[in-house]
Amino acid sequence: MAAVKAIMTIVGVAAILMGGLWMLQGLDIVHWPESSFMLGDRVWTRNGAVLAVAGILLVWFGRKR
Repeated sequence: MAAVKAIMTIVGVAAILMGGLWMLQGLDIVHWPESSFMLGDRVWTRNGAVLAVAGILLVWFGRKR
């Protein structure tokens, strides 16, 4: 059971980081890579927010006793 919780936490942190990157690209704040199709597209802001929330839930469930 401990291994499942550790995996959930790791995947959750990765989802939070990736969701944050997508949100920043969608808001046209981060321009990496410079030719990304996500830049300035509000759809990716929403997708990033959904992914980050899913990551927060994974971390929460992974850390819950």
